[in-house]
Amino acid sequence: MFQSVFNITSSSNFEEMALAIFKHQLDHNAVYHKYCHLIGRTMPKSVDEIPYLPISFFKSHHIVSNTNKSQITFTSSGTTGTTTSKHHVSDTGVYDLSLDKSFEITYGNHQEYAVLALLPHYLERSGSSLVYMAQRWIEKSKHPSSGFYLNNIDELAQVLKALQQENQKVILIGVTFALLQLAEKFPQELPPNHHH
Repeated sequence: MFQSVFNITSSSNFEEMALAIFKHQLDHNAVYHKYCHLIGRTMPKSVDEIPYLPISFFKSHHIVSNTNKSQITFTSSGTTGTTTSKHHVSDTGVYDLSLDKSFEITYGNHQEYAVLALLPHYLERSGSSLVYMAQRWIEKSKHPSSGFYLNNIDELAQVLKALQQENQKVILIGVTFALLQLAEKFPQELPPNHHH
């Protein structure tokens, strides 16, 4: 079922698939099943009526929709407290496909881009879905300049200039504070073929 979401072509397709996925989660996710019954929302007629599980539940409960062992578990950054929320992924193949398809729909071919990731703090802890996404796009890019730049913004600035001179398409992924540091120390105008 889940891989067919990538074949949605209309709003009616989306509505039908969303309601089918709701039914699957209601039947197979014990926490979600109990939550929906407690709030009396078990028969939504549209996407707008589908109840959303509060994010706090991902901190206090083990949220899964099958009995398969998780292949990977992502954790939140913990910036709002010491307890992190957890996202258990039982099939990284579907997760990877979602990353690939979303990239292709938005940008096109991975190999047309150099993917540069400025993610200090995220690289210094485990379980970051942002790092996982960036790693996936870096690997599929295959460009020699693609990669992670931890705190070496001097090198990153030089790489950006070199790629701009080559008229190379660039995707710069970064957290706000690090991108601001880069912009303040190395102000430069990024052309339209740079995405950030």
